[in-house]
Amino acid sequence: MKSKHFPELPMLMVDDEAAWLRSLALTLKKEAGINNVLRCEDSREVMELLASVEVSMVLLDLTMPHLSGEELLEMITTDYPEVSVIVVSGVNQVETAVRCMHNGARDYFIKSDDAERLIGSIQRTLEYQRLQQENVRLKERVLQDRLDNPAVFSGIVTRNRRMQALFQYVEAVAQSPEPLLVTGESGVGKELVARAVHELRGGEEPWVAVNVAGLDDNVFADTLFGHAKGAFTGAEQSRGGMIDRAGSGTLFLDEIGDLTLPSQVKLLRLLQEGEYYPLGSDRPQKLRARIVVATNVDLAANQASGTFRKDLYYRLCAHHVHVPSLQERREDLPLLLDHFLEEAAQAMGKKKPTPPAELPVLLATYHFPGNIRELRAMVYDAVSLHEGGILSMDSFKGALMDVGKEGDREASANLHPEPLPGVLFSERLPTLAEGAEMLVAEAMKRAQGNQTIAAGLLGITRQALSKRLKKQAS
Repeated sequence: MKSKHFPELPMLMVDDEAAWLRSLALTLKKEAGINNVLRCEDSREVMELLASVEVSMVLLDLTMPHLSGEELLEMITTDYPEVSVIVVSGVNQVETAVRCMHNGARDYFIKSDDAERLIGSIQRTLEYQRLQQENVRLKERVLQDRLDNPAVFSGIVTRNRRMQALFQYVEAVAQSPEPLLVTGESGVGKELVARAVHELRGGEEPWVAVNVAGLDDNVFADTLFGHAKGAFTGAEQSRGGMIDRAGSGTLFLDEIGDLTLPSQVKLLRLLQEGEYYPLGSDRPQKLRARIVVATNVDLAANQASGTFRKDLYYRLCAHHVHVPSLQERREDLPLLLDHFLEEAAQAMGKKKPTPPAELPVLLATYHFPGNIRELRAMVYDAVSLHEGGILSMDSFKGALMDVGKEGDREASANLHPEPLPGVLFSERLPTLAEGAEMLVAEAMKRAQGNQTIAAGLLGITRQALSKRLKKQAS
């Protein structure tokens, strides 16, 4: 597995003391995972180096032969204002520090200071730069209405505008090291979005998915963190957890809303500290994977009820996408129907059947509580029964409306739960006759003029509907 450079753009360290540069580089690698550094011992070479290599920031000493650090600071901030400069000097003078900050330095440290403070400043600077870059990328995508990697989203069949905006946002935040929270109803395709994030990050590193629903605290810890030999009865060998298996790839935690409170504490600590301890071990391991989590529950409501930690929620939703339900993207129904017909036919070794023209109309009358997963199951069932010619609508009608059966009215009641316009909010309550006319008109509108489908919505026979329509027309 190839090592990943961090940060993506190298950090330039300038000091005439080679031993100090070497020591700082080792400290940064060990304590912060920073392994992409350039070292320069001659201040005269700095501007030429910046002209040829794009860097993330400069760590700059002040007291050097040839060009002083203050002279370099002025030159860097003038020619490369986008490059952050942190001064790390042996000079402990308030006037010098104030002058450097006034001339554009982002921070000022004394070499004898605690290295932890310097590392914290470097990390904050990198995080600030990352947020700036994300904002720029997001604005570019939204304003230009474009995707740089449309192929990554080819597995998500849609022409919905909200979904396109979701893709643009995912592209903008894909390279972020912060967690991504994916929410949405069951069956909308949350894992497909998580997969897209993984592919946008390169896709070469491992993809590891864990459904955390139902895992108790001990099983959760062992699953994610692994254990050392002898950690508990039966632990005859050490075993790496899912975090170790994910490496520098993506760790996808599904059903995160069902995580127990003790496990939530463990996950929060992992995200805050960026390290973990396998069970029975006192040697910390670094978290290198991108964490993506998904849930179909309302985490805000769970916070109010005390079943989900507020601090974990805010940590998880550093980036957040909500996948709309199929009911909110009805224009995708014909595309999805065609896609699943092709997929099902290939899976069953059949010729792709031709759907009747009224099938999309029938599907549009249903609210799909199981979303895309439910539609896919319906199509597979219909194709499995298909023997040739035009695809039969019988299995769809059976699943959606059960026309002529006892459950017809209940099934129809689940179609479009929104109230009819004017019925509940009218100043004058309509008469039964007027109400019947409104129901018939609304059913015909939703069925796009198809009397068979409209009759199913109303819970009556097609003949009865036809009589009502003729009576209203006369």
